[in-house]
Amino acid sequence: MNRYEEVLAYLSPVWVSYTQIVSEKAEGCWVYDISGEKYLDFTCGIGVTNTGHCHPVVVRAIQEQAAKLIHAQMNIVKHKPIIELIEELRTIVPEPIDCFFFTNSGAEAIEGAIKLARHATKRTNLIVFQGSFHGRTVGTMALTTSKTVYRVGYQPLMPGVFVAPYPYAYRYGWDEEETSRWCLGELEFLLHSQTAPEETAAILIEPVLGEGGYVVPPKSFMQGLRRICDEYEILLICDEIQAGFGRTGKWFSFQHFDIIPDIVTVAKGLASGMPLAGVFSRRELMEKWVPGSHGGTYGGNAVAAAAAVATIRVMKEENLLENAIERGAQLKRGLQHLQEEFPVIGDVRGLGLMIGSEFRTAERKPDKKTAKDVVHACLDRKLMLLTCGTWDNTIRWIPPLIVTQAEIDLALSIFYDALREVVGKN
Repeated sequence: MNRYEEVLAYLSPVWVSYTQIVSEKAEGCWVYDISGEKYLDFTCGIGVTNTGHCHPVVVRAIQEQAAKLIHAQMNIVKHKPIIELIEELRTIVPEPIDCFFFTNSGAEAIEGAIKLARHATKRTNLIVFQGSFHGRTVGTMALTTSKTVYRVGYQPLMPGVFVAPYPYAYRYGWDEEETSRWCLGELEFLLHSQTAPEETAAILIEPVLGEGGYVVPPKSFMQGLRRICDEYEILLICDEIQAGFGRTGKWFSFQHFDIIPDIVTVAKGLASGMPLAGVFSRRELMEKWVPGSHGGTYGGNAVAAAAAVATIRVMKEENLLENAIERGAQLKRGLQHLQEEFPVIGDVRGLGLMIGSEFRTAERKPDKKTAKDVVHACLDRKLMLLTCGTWDNTIRWIPPLIVTQAEIDLALSIFYDALREVVGKN
């Protein structure tokens, strides 16, 4: 056992280790270990480093702000980076979203959104969807349904949460419109059988399902969901924690469906790796949130806010949304070509640079083993990937939004070699 293994043994084993890499540095789409080996990182810190590792503009913003002011508690002192961040956000969020609360993590943002919805509506209940991932805090566990591991042993969970089917057309084996109609019908049934509209504060959804399998819902479903919320005066909360900030080729994934939610939660790609998250809504709703009933010591940290300002500016100046669309199309085409040769890839889906390749057996059963074996074979070839989905049988592709054509080609080449090793050439 070397020194690093010795020291790392003191980390809590609750952390699941996907690799044994000890990183020395990272740059762009690449992570370097302590021996100098470099890895092509298509995990992006689970969708965080959208501007790439250590983008020089973001690094400079962090360094300059750290030399001026690191911490100013929001109840006591405001700071220049938070003012600049609000100004930048107002250029990218759609009207009528015009009020911002900042916190530290995605789970905290979801907790805040729930509290806001309950205060604003004076209702208690919440509806989430099958396959959802909204966090692992005591409250958000009740909203997370992607895997039992996130909930097991912690029951009973927060009451007042009801689960509706997500329009996962490939899983059901139906076309998208049939899936959309059925799921909207089941949601209406839920509102008439388990949680009455007058006691339902909000419906919380990932506009692109993340941990649950990188599933893109039909546009008709999202628009139907907005109509149902309007009809019953239920708030629609869009969880943009993984799919936001350019990941899908738009600033927010809900923009693909021509809807506007009442509340938006963000984190991950907001600040290029600095801990910053947010709850965005309309002022009229925010004014119903009782002052002092929510807050936090570190929310809106000055250094993290400076990083977020730099992140948004980099994304604009370097056309990263456009790159996400172009490189995402290249990646998706490449995966679909591989699907023709390797039918164990049952489905390829996604928007922008948020793409899933789902593995199924010849009997159309979830194939976790092959998916995991392919990920490990890719890691042996210095490509970092992750799986997702309830059965862990979907490989998720989330490279930084700065990824180049050559890096996509390299990743596809490595993936092809890994597939040949694991499943053989058909």
